[in-house]
Amino acid sequence: MPQAVLSVGRLLERLEPAPSPEELRADLFLSKVEVERWEGDALTISCTPDRLDLLCESGLRAYLDGATGRSGGMPVVNEHSLPPGEFLEATERVTPLRPEVAAVLLHPPPGTALDEGMIAEAVHFQELLHATLGYDRRLASLGLYPGGSLRFPLRYDLESMAGLEFTPLGQDRPVPVEQFYAEHPMAQRYGAMGRQGDACLTLRDAHGTVLSLPPVLNSGAVGEIRAGDRRLLLEATGTRRARVEEAIALLALPFLLRGWSAAPVRVKAPDGVRSGEALLAPRRVELPAALIARLSGIDLPPEEVEGLLGRARFAFRRGAEEWLVAAPPWRNDLLGPVDVVEDLLLLRGVRIDEGYYPPSPTVGRRRPESRWRRQVGGWLLGLGFTPVHNSLLLPADHMARLGRTEAIDVANPTSAELSRLRDALQASLLASLGRNLRHGYPQRLSELGPVLRRDPEAESGARTESHLGFVLAGEGVGFSDAASLLEYLLRRCTVQGVREPATLPATIPGRAARLRIAGEVVGELGEIHPAVLEFLGLPVPVAWGELDLHALYPLLGGPTDSAPAEPRATAAPPGDGPTTEI
Repeated sequence: MPQAVLSVGRLLERLEPAPSPEELRADLFLSKVEVERWEGDALTISCTPDRLDLLCESGLRAYLDGATGRSGGMPVVNEHSLPPGEFLEATERVTPLRPEVAAVLLHPPPGTALDEGMIAEAVHFQELLHATLGYDRRLASLGLYPGGSLRFPLRYDLESMAGLEFTPLGQDRPVPVEQFYAEHPMAQRYGAMGRQGDACLTLRDAHGTVLSLPPVLNSGAVGEIRAGDRRLLLEATGTRRARVEEAIALLALPFLLRGWSAAPVRVKAPDGVRSGEALLAPRRVELPAALIARLSGIDLPPEEVEGLLGRARFAFRRGAEEWLVAAPPWRNDLLGPVDVVEDLLLLRGVRIDEGYYPPSPTVGRRRPESRWRRQVGGWLLGLGFTPVHNSLLLPADHMARLGRTEAIDVANPTSAELSRLRDALQASLLASLGRNLRHGYPQRLSELGPVLRRDPEAESGARTESHLGFVLAGEGVGFSDAASLLEYLLRRCTVQGVREPATLPATIPGRAARLRIAGEVVGELGEIHPAVLEFLGLPVPVAWGELDLHALYPLLGGPTDSAPAEPRATAAPPGDGPTTEI
C-alpha cells in the first residue's frame, strides 16, 4: 500500500486536546489508513490506493474531523472565475505525445500567504501522486508555479530544442535544452516522455518565458514556489484526461481545505474548449435506501444514515427512497453508490452480534481435483525438489530467447518485465534457476501453478490450465532424468504414458518428447538447449519436465466441473471420497 510520512504538528495543529498515539490509532481503526510508525513529529501511515486523499496532512485531518464528530458535511470549496483572456492553449503538436492538460489558479485567504508548512505538504503530496496516480509520471504529472509574475495566455507546445535554453530547478543559469536532456538526472529518468526526436514539450507564458519542460522539470527561474507567494498556478499534463483531472483535484486538496480559493483555467485544445469547471465540481451519487440494507444486512434508521453521511464528509439531500449524495472533487474513488455504502459501514463498524452464517446446508471444502493436484505436487517435494511460486507475467525478451512464440502478450503492460503471460511453467522455472546462480549444484526446483494457453473458443481468447513442472540442474543431468521422473509420477497415478519425439521450445533437437495417454498430450520433457543455458548464465546441464494436470485428471476417472466421469478399470480415482465441491 502507498505510504506517506506526515508531520504530526501540522496534522493536529490547533487541536485541543491533541490525541495520544493510542487515541489516534483508535480513530483510524475504522478507516483505510494504518499507522506504521510514530517517531517524534514524523507519522508514517499507509493507505489503500483508492484513498490517496488521506495521505496528506490536510486530507487526513478532514477525515479525522468528520470521524470524531468535530466537523461534518462536505468541506467548502471556494471558487472564483478568471477573465476571458486568462486561458491555456494546447497546440495540435502535443497530441501524439502527451495530449491532455488542465490547470487551476490558487489564491490564499485574505491576509495570508504561502508558508513553509504548506510548501512541504504540497511538494511531498505531489511526489506521492506522481508515483501512484500518475504511474511514475507516465499517465499524469503535476507542476506548481508562482503565479504573481505569470502573464496569460499560457501555451503548451512541442518545440524544436535547437537554440532553446532552460534554467533547471535548483540552478541559477540557463543551459541549452539539448544539454539538459543529455546530462540532467531528471531528464535521464523522464525525458523520453517529454520529447519526440529533436523536439520537446514546453509550457510558456505570454512573455515567452519557459515555465517547465513537462513532465520532466520546472524552471528554476520562474517555476519554483516560495514562502510569501500569494498566487499559484497548478497544472497537470498526461496521456489520459481522467488521470490528469483527478491529479489536479487531489493536489488542490491541501490548499482548498486550508481556505484557499481556486479558479479553473480554460483550455483551448485541438478538440475544443474546456472550461475546467469539472475539476472542482462535486461528485454526485444517488444512494438508494434499499442498497444499504442489502449490502450490510442491517436496517439502518434514516437518522443514522444521515449522521454517517455527515461524518463521512458528504453533503446530501433526502429523497423519497434515496439520498442524493455530493462528495468533494478529490474523492475519485466514488464510482457508484456501493462506494458510499462502504464509507458508511467503515465509520459505523460491524459488531460481532450482527454477523450470521449464510444459508447453506453444508460447509464448503476443496474440490477433489484441487486436493489431488496438491497431492501430486507433494510427491516431488518428497523427492527433494524445492517448490517455488512464480508470477504468471514474464519479460518479453526472456520468452523470446526461449522460443515460446505462443505466449500471450499483455496489452498496455506496466513494464517490459511484465509483458508476457506464460504458456508453460518451463519459462518460470528456468528464470528461477537464472536467479540462483550463487547456490551450489545440483539444484532441484518444482512448481505447481496456472498457465495460460491460446484458445479461440474461449470468451477471453485464452484458457487457464494447471501444470506441475520441474527442473534439474547439475553435472551429468540429461533427458533420461526428466523421463524417469515423469514416468514415476504417472506410475503413482496408476497410469502409463506413451512417449513420442517432439520439437519443443528451449530444448535440444532430438532430446525432447511429449507424453500421451489415450491420445491426449499430458506432458512434455526435454534437455535444455546450450544457447538457453548461456543466456541464463547456467554453468551446468538442465533437464525439464512438465505435466498438464488439467488434461491428466479426467483421464484418471476424476469428477470434473461439468459432469462426473466413470472411473476406468486401470486407474484409481484420485481424491479421498465424496464431498461438497467449491
